[in-house]
Amino acid sequence: MANVSVAAEWQLLYNRYYRKPELYPMKWKHVDLSINKVACAPFGGPVAVIRDDSKIVQLYAESALRKLRIFSSSGVLISETVWKHPGGRLVGLSWTDDQTLVCIVQDGTVFRYNIHAELIEPNVSLGKECFEQNVVECVFWANGVVCLTEVGSMFCIPDFKVMRPCKLADTGAEDLPHSTAVIEPQYTVSGNVEVLVAVGDGILIVDEDGVQQVEGNLVEGPVQKMVISWDGKYLALFTHDGRILVTDINFKGVLLEYSCESALPPEQLSWCGLDSVLLYWDDMLLMVGPHGDPVRYFYDEPVVLIPECDAVRILTNSSMEFLQRVPDSTVSIFKIGSTSPAALLYDALDHFDRQSAKADENLRLIRLSLPEAVEFCIDAAGHEFDVSRQRTLLRAASYGQAFCSNFQRDRIQEICKTLRVLNAVRDPEIGIPLSIKQYKLLTPAVLISRLINAHRHLLALEISKHLGMSQEVVIMHWACSKITASLAIQDASLLEILLEKLKKCKGISYAAVAAHADKSGRRKLAAMLIEHEPRSSKQVPLLLSIAEEDTALVKATESGDPDLVYLVLFHIWQKRPALEFFGMIQARPLARDLFISFARCYKHEFLKDFFLSTGELQEVGFLLWKESWEIEKNPMASKGTPLHGPRIKLIEKAQQLFAETKEHTFESKAAEEHAKLLRIQHDLEVSTKQAIFVDSSISDTIRTCIVLGNHRAAMKVKTEFKVSEKRWYWLKVFALATIRDWDALEKFSKEKRPPIGYRPFVEACIDADEKAEALKYIPKLADPRERAEAFARIGMAKEAADAASQAKDGELLGRLKLTFAQNAAASSLFDTLRDRLSFQGVS
Repeated sequence: MANVSVAAEWQLLYNRYYRKPELYPMKWKHVDLSINKVACAPFGGPVAVIRDDSKIVQLYAESALRKLRIFSSSGVLISETVWKHPGGRLVGLSWTDDQTLVCIVQDGTVFRYNIHAELIEPNVSLGKECFEQNVVECVFWANGVVCLTEVGSMFCIPDFKVMRPCKLADTGAEDLPHSTAVIEPQYTVSGNVEVLVAVGDGILIVDEDGVQQVEGNLVEGPVQKMVISWDGKYLALFTHDGRILVTDINFKGVLLEYSCESALPPEQLSWCGLDSVLLYWDDMLLMVGPHGDPVRYFYDEPVVLIPECDAVRILTNSSMEFLQRVPDSTVSIFKIGSTSPAALLYDALDHFDRQSAKADENLRLIRLSLPEAVEFCIDAAGHEFDVSRQRTLLRAASYGQAFCSNFQRDRIQEICKTLRVLNAVRDPEIGIPLSIKQYKLLTPAVLISRLINAHRHLLALEISKHLGMSQEVVIMHWACSKITASLAIQDASLLEILLEKLKKCKGISYAAVAAHADKSGRRKLAAMLIEHEPRSSKQVPLLLSIAEEDTALVKATESGDPDLVYLVLFHIWQKRPALEFFGMIQARPLARDLFISFARCYKHEFLKDFFLSTGELQEVGFLLWKESWEIEKNPMASKGTPLHGPRIKLIEKAQQLFAETKEHTFESKAAEEHAKLLRIQHDLEVSTKQAIFVDSSISDTIRTCIVLGNHRAAMKVKTEFKVSEKRWYWLKVFALATIRDWDALEKFSKEKRPPIGYRPFVEACIDADEKAEALKYIPKLADPRERAEAFARIGMAKEAADAASQAKDGELLGRLKLTFAQNAAASSLFDTLRDRLSFQGVS
């Protein structure tokens, strides 16, 4: 009998069953759909209602002000607001995928509202041309709209997330189209919006780039109504002679053709899933399928059809119904006279509950098909809206599963989990009548997002827990909403309320909640919340945004992250006076060191001010000294002398600063001598007219003076900088050898006994490849080893051998022999001397 009562509600369309259960009796009062514009969101979404200002209506106790009201699908009022926008009549309104209500008025202005009837700024205009022509019709799809003007122009917003209007190509038609339909960008080859426009007896395809005529005589126009299926593959048309046609979107063939009783175009034309087409006239709803006679439903009140992916919701003044094709699994179980395995399993449960032996008999009959029967019961339960029927079907599935050894055990658990979610959101107080197919397409994450946007935080949280999903998004949205709605609660009390919930979710971003508190004008609460944020990378930027620079600097330095410290430093640098900034960083070594590292490279003057404020005069001195070298790198410094004066002054200032501290006596003396050397070099460049002295060393300066023949200047440098005699002799010997002034070199060697000996004279001559000059000084070498090696370097083997024998050094003789390895006579001589020394016992 149960099967009979279930199937009795079905209607047969050829070989397919349809059912139309009532989802809700509408809870609203005094809402007449015939005098209102209505927008219903898909996937069980909200219903927006506003009085149609194109109709004359009688007002009773209600206000003359038009109100935009938003209801749930069960008729529970969610929000309302007074409609007071300029721009002419409201032409169209519709919901987007993210449940934003889009309203378009005559002048082409687009207004947007959230589910709480709060206006979303900014408003968008379709352009001046659209403003001048007036909008007369709007065709919406999930995330866009095409608007038709009085002169037949079409303007489009392809994506409401971008809100960038564009104009489509002109059709060239003199009259307005009979009907229009939009192919969404995701279903077109070009990826752009394409509009089907019924003009005259044909159909045009219009996009931004041009207009294309649909070829062939498949459709005999004029076409009065058109609608595209939700998957973008099929097109339903109602023609002027009362025929309903269904073709594929490319007009390759007619899939359905039916002649209606009336040629009057229907008020609404809609798809019911992909299986049938609905036509609604004033009091009748006609459902046409591919074959067989149509099904008629009669209504004595206005109807709004809400197409879904698998059905159509039917909204009337008093109820919300769900017209869908009965799923195959449900037909298999509840069809009158069905003997399918699933029906026998369902019947077996009934016998089992009545303790009848017939239960065992039924199970024996379907033993081989038992897994299939269990699966059908599970599937049928998923498609049911009636909770008691869901429970019975799941009990039947569980009963059959007990006798299946190879059935997937967690299948029933999964469907139970899904149904608990669906039944929770289908509750009339929530009013989201999702089918299981819609739920899977929508995804649990989007459902939870819609619940929290509707401020159903507790239910969203329970669903998140139930499905094992992250609760962070829900709790954060609740916290932000709580802050917005709790203007009368003190900060400390509100903080306790927030922390009680926030602490339940590990890893939640306190910074995001604090940012919302700051945006809501509760800066103190934001500062209190940010203290609980464990991640410095999120904590510090927000502290800066709420003007808590001192705390931000503390947190940044404690984190040890140089990037964060620099972020705070640059922020404070711009906001605070210099002395206050210096005081803040002086007490924090990491911040101080990072500031100094940066300022050394880019902000010398600011760094000098910092060191002066902290009394580190020597650091200022080092900076001045460095600046003097930077001046030297200036290209102008090598082309004249004007820049040398400032350099010397900088070095002198540095010397004075070094002199202020006892610990930097060396630096003070070095700076003083550097300045003195620069002056002398400057004078030398002026007198010689050669820019070759500045920034050379003392030794190089002396050497250059001697090379240029300016011995007096060389002596002056020697005297000024107290150059030692040994260093002086070395410099002068090699300088004279450089200019090959051998007479002066000889004269210099005879002035007095050289303190460095004669070896430098010998080396200078040999390096200049002047062996004859070297012979003047080699005999004067006191050490016979040095004489031997010097003779060897100029190729005099016999003299080298004699000197080596005087030294009585066998090892030296061995080295000399190697030097003259190519000379057999010399080698023999060195061998003889070594043998002689060996005989004498000298090693």
